[in-house]
Formats: sequence, structure tokens, C-alpha cells
Amino acid sequence: MAVSIKSAREIELMRDAGKMLAEVHAKLGEALAPGMSTLDIDTLGEKLIRDMGCTPNFLHYNGYPASICVSVNEEVVHGIPRKDRILQEGDIVSLDAGLIYKGYHSDAARTHGIGKISQEAQELIDRTKQSFFEGISMARQGNHLFDISAAIDRYISQFGYGIVRDLVGHGIGTKLHEDPQIPNFAQRRRGLKLRAGMTLAIEPMINLGRPDVIWLDDNWTVVSDDGLISAHYENTILITEGEPEILTLL
Repeated sequence: MAVSIKSAREIELMRDAGKMLAEVHAKLGEALAPGMSTLDIDTLGEKLIRDMGCTPNFLHYNGYPASICVSVNEEVVHGIPRKDRILQEGDIVSLDAGLIYKGYHSDAARTHGIGKISQEAQELIDRTKQSFFEGISMARQGNHLFDISAAIDRYISQFGYGIVRDLVGHGIGTKLHEDPQIPNFAQRRRGLKLRAGMTLAIEPMINLGRPDVIWLDDNWTVVSDDGLISAHYENTILITEGEPEILTLL
């Protein structure tokens, strides 16, 4: 496993890429409303990215046909935007997006409620987000990679939710997906030792029900096997000599 340690110059470029992606997410979140199609979201997201002089890194990645992954309700990740998929009051929608700036990638995801949503859905969104912060509390130089995984698992397990096991976080830099892979569930081993200069995309994907997922016939969209809703929260982070730095938050 070759995990890259970023130079000071590379870190600055990734900070820039992360800040711009955070701005894209903020504007997408403000725009969401009942009646929008998932294609409307993708069109807006791509425009925002390109207007910043960046490239959407999901577009055509391994054949993915859009710039923003838009996943509604039971769709866990990689939902393909469509003109005929219309957001309704009470839906939840996960937006996973990334961009390339001067050769460096950023990657982040947010789950939003559309209009008034159920308390159960809001709790799932909030707890999925909090699980990320529980995880990165362990993302410190000298700790181990799977300390992050264990912290996410420990927090989520108390609620009886399903932690998706088929999809994990990852390293990131000059490629969207780099080593190492980062599970969101506890491992038997502690994994590699974390070092300052590592950049990681931590992304809990949490199902209201069971952890099991299936891929739809489009070969991209991943849905919960039991049809219950799912939430996703992700940021690109930097391991430092102190507290981890979140690159994709404003």
C-alpha cells in the first residue's frame, strides 16, 4: 500500500480545491426545493464547478455519466441524475460531489431534507454527520487508520442503524481514489499509522435499517436492500501534527 504524504505546496492546492467544493455544496444546499429534478441539481452543480475554473471529477469517472451523484431516500450513493426524478416534500437527498483544481481533487457529500421531513429522517441525517466527527476525532498523527473506523462504528451502533460495508472512504490527492481504503466499521486490526501530510476522504454511509445494499441495473445506483432511507456525509481531511484539518468546510 502506497499512501502519499503531501508537500506544503500540494496541501495548499488541496485546501483551495476543498474550499471551492465547500462553496459548491453550500450553494446546492440553498437551491434544493420540492419540484426540482435531480438533473436540475446536476446541471447547477456542474455550472458552479466550471465557473470556478475547475473540472467535475465524477463526470465520466469509470463511465459515470454526471457531475453530481444525487441519491434520493433509499438510494445510498451514486444515484444518476434524471429529468424525471422530481424531489418531493419529505424526501431526503444525498449530494456527493468533487472537483479538480490544478491537478488536485476534493471530495465531499451532504444529505439534505426536502421541505418538512420526519423526525426519524432528521435524526438519521444528524447522526450520520456526527459519526464523521466522531471518526475524525481519532484522525491524529500517531493514531492508526482503523481507529477512525472504530470510532464511527462505536457511535452509530448505539442507534441500531446499518453501517454500509460494501463502500468505504479512501485516500485522495492527484487521484480521486488513492490508498488507503477506510471502512466505516470496526476492524480486527488497527491499520497503518497516520502521518502528517496524509489526505483522506472520510465518508460514513448509514442506513436506517440493515447494512445490506444492492446495485441497480444501471450499474451505478446503490440502494438499501430493505428499501429504507440512507444518509451520507463526507469531507476531505488533512492529517496534521495536531488536530485534523477539514478541507471541504467553509
